[in-house]
Amino acid sequence: MKKTDRDCIHKTRPGRGLLALAAVIGVLFAGPAAADAKTIATTVCAACHTEDGNSVVPMFPKIAGLQETYIVKQLKDFMSGRRKSDVMGPIVSQLKSEDVAPLATYFSQLKMKPGEPDDKKIVGLGKMIFHDGNEETGVPACVGCHQAQGAGYDIYPRIGGQHIEYVKTQLKNFAAGDRSNDVSRFMRVTAKRLSEAEINAVAQYLSSLGAK
Repeated sequence: MKKTDRDCIHKTRPGRGLLALAAVIGVLFAGPAAADAKTIATTVCAACHTEDGNSVVPMFPKIAGLQETYIVKQLKDFMSGRRKSDVMGPIVSQLKSEDVAPLATYFSQLKMKPGEPDDKKIVGLGKMIFHDGNEETGVPACVGCHQAQGAGYDIYPRIGGQHIEYVKTQLKNFAAGDRSNDVSRFMRVTAKRLSEAEINAVAQYLSSLGAK
């Protein structure tokens, strides 16, 4: 499997999980009318993200409370292939363009639950990087785009409360160029300047934030 975005990879028998999800989607869209956003969200998306959008598996992102604009962009990027995923690609290929905005609205109205750092000793470093960046290495403050408490704005996603492992994976993917759908290469440039210790610290800090 390519080292690409792994938003929805099942721990066991991923191939079988993919086939099951594809079958569900096929049934949903087989009828004369498209399924409504809630039906899609609670039957397809819930398999990885749960019905309230707060995934309980660290490798699957929490999508509750993400900005509508951001969700729309990510779904369209998956559909166009600009954002790569071995799982999301086949799933979104069966969505209709008119399904994207309602799904984004549905999940944006849910509330992301805060997590809990598993290494509280480095939360302070993560907080410093988030609010002040690292002048010596040219890392900008995360708060500039992602706002206080990691609440996000417009195309800059809510990251306060996100899973530690997911944040770490995405930052590493940006740094390696495996994820390349960021605006003006900003995340790729920034992530390359972060040390592994800084990535872990930022992820730990973000996990505990209850974004408002």
